[in-house]
Amino acid sequence: MGSYWLGLDGTMTLPFQLGPAGLPTAEMSGESLSRSATTGCPLLVPGLRRRALLRAAVGLGIAGAGGLFTRVHAAELKVGQPAPPLVLHTLDGRSIATRDLLGQVVIATFWATWCVPCREELPLLSAYAARHAPQGLQVLGFSLDEAQNLPKVRTVAAGLSFPVGLLGSPWVPVYGRIWRLPVSFVIDRTGRLIDNGWNDDSPEWTAQRLQRVVDPLLARGG
Repeated sequence: MGSYWLGLDGTMTLPFQLGPAGLPTAEMSGESLSRSATTGCPLLVPGLRRRALLRAAVGLGIAGAGGLFTRVHAAELKVGQPAPPLVLHTLDGRSIATRDLLGQVVIATFWATWCVPCREELPLLSAYAARHAPQGLQVLGFSLDEAQNLPKVRTVAAGLSFPVGLLGSPWVPVYGRIWRLPVSFVIDRTGRLIDNGWNDDSPEWTAQRLQRVVDPLLARGG
């Protein structure tokens, strides 16, 4: 699976890998739909080349040294330190705050219905969440879909074992701009950040990664 890269407004979904300079590795021209050898994700970029993307970024004042896909996240986000608070406003009208989940292991996962890798990992994460709920695991699903996609979000959420809500904005205090999907953050029972998804080149959940990152936290008990 690959990751989807988000534009500054949260609406540009470009499933590229980043090269050494922080730029997309794929170059496209014309209206094309292909499959990247590096990500395995479908690529759809009507009439844009990489240089055009960079020129647009410069025009918006966001290119900088890191290019269009600069990793915009706060330096204060540190593993082993208290996790910045998150609040999920669920589709059924509840508000679930991570600060109220002390004693549980929390996975905050960010996804969207239009993100193919997200849709591929959600069933795995849902099954894992259901299986380990008795051990105190809570998954919170933050969707970056816009309000007009709410019916699609509800359809996906109906098949998941964990609560889902619309994020509303790609900017999250301290966590920074959610610039790629999927991405997740893991918080232990004491409220400390244990896994920072920004640090992982391949942040998608797999059975092996769940076993490596989350299983030990659940084994420690509450």
